[in-house]
Amino acid sequence: MNRRRILILGGGFAGVYAAMRLEQRLKRRDDVEVSLVSRDNYLVFQPLIPEVVSASIGLVDTIAPLRRLCPRTRLYTREIDGIDLSARTVTLRPGARPRPLVLEFDQLVIALGNIPALGALPGVREHAMPFKSLGDALHVRNHVLNVLEEASIEPDPDARRALMTFIVAGGGFSGVELGAELNDFVREVVRDYRGLEPAELQVVLLHSGDRILPELDASLGRFAHRLLSGRSVEIRFGTRLASATASAALLSTGDRVAARTIITTVPSGPNPLLETLGVELQRGRLPVDPHLAVPELDGVWALGDCAVVTDPRTNRPAPPTAQHAIREARCAADNIVAAIDGGEPSPFSFSALGQLASLGRRSAVAQIFGIKLSGLIAWWLWRTVYLMKLPGFDRKLRVATDWALDLVLRQDIVQLKTDRTSSIAAEHFHEGEHLVRQGDFGD
Repeated sequence: MNRRRILILGGGFAGVYAAMRLEQRLKRRDDVEVSLVSRDNYLVFQPLIPEVVSASIGLVDTIAPLRRLCPRTRLYTREIDGIDLSARTVTLRPGARPRPLVLEFDQLVIALGNIPALGALPGVREHAMPFKSLGDALHVRNHVLNVLEEASIEPDPDARRALMTFIVAGGGFSGVELGAELNDFVREVVRDYRGLEPAELQVVLLHSGDRILPELDASLGRFAHRLLSGRSVEIRFGTRLASATASAALLSTGDRVAARTIITTVPSGPNPLLETLGVELQRGRLPVDPHLAVPELDGVWALGDCAVVTDPRTNRPAPPTAQHAIREARCAADNIVAAIDGGEPSPFSFSALGQLASLGRRSAVAQIFGIKLSGLIAWWLWRTVYLMKLPGFDRKLRVATDWALDLVLRQDIVQLKTDRTSSIAAEHFHEGEHLVRQGDFGD
């Protein structure tokens, strides 16, 4: 049978929910085949990643296997090497066998999202830790526990102070939630390390603007500022991370902060594959029409963070949030089915229901249907909403159990070492810093 081939690129919210919607709409039709290309074989529920750092929830409880979410979709867990729109093919990188895999398509859904962009700042790629994926969260957790272990046996007070200083760059949702969770975690577990005092800990949140959480109402941003400051988080406004070394962060204000932990939640950039399509981009993203189709390209659709989706109500681009990506996925899937069956496409239209941000330790801020909430009730709402949105009943049950146990049990301090043996590493140094001192181990 000559099947219509729908190929989806990207295993985030937009790509996975597009596949789920297509399965729902197509049922078991034999004339259409749906394929999904994803680097991983699971979907990460991004809002819960900060809680992996503190082990409030289990590492794998934030992820859902794609083969169970999309059982009738053919899954390719490969990196994408190239997209040829004229030949209507996508080339995947070699896997177990040293040869590429070429996939043909009739309908193409591009949902490649954003990628970390760390190369612009000196030393950041080498010495700052990005915070975007589940692997990043595990790496941050292991690193934090490692520096506390080192600090507990470090006799030099300056070196110990640097080990106990944690810098988080970015005052948006990711930075604030991570900073809050990290601050709660280190101040809780420091009691398990002999010789360390909570007063020695320093968690610094950098933000280039004049208030954190600029996506929310100003009053909620001020509440978050007061609460985090009361919990000893140092918030520096009008400040960006300028460069980094293995032992310090240089800030845009000219200050140099000795720190062994630098985490960046900004910036992120478009996937470089988009630049190879021969399509005029808008700030690195693909423009789409009201039906989420890429203009002048037959059977090519774009959604999620890699697309410029204009809200017809405000005439402004839709924000790169999960709730928008999910609705865009459903709309695009419906329009693809309409295109295959000769029906009429529907324009995308969606207004955000609200936004929530966790502030750790049973506190949060929320803005739902124009109603502003903060504190304990917002925290309860945050957990309720995200538990409902978490895909898969088994994941809901696991996370609910984790949260219940977290109310009565102490934080886990086991360091899970997954580093592989390496012989060469890159480091960045500021002018005047020492490369090696007398008595240092020659590595």
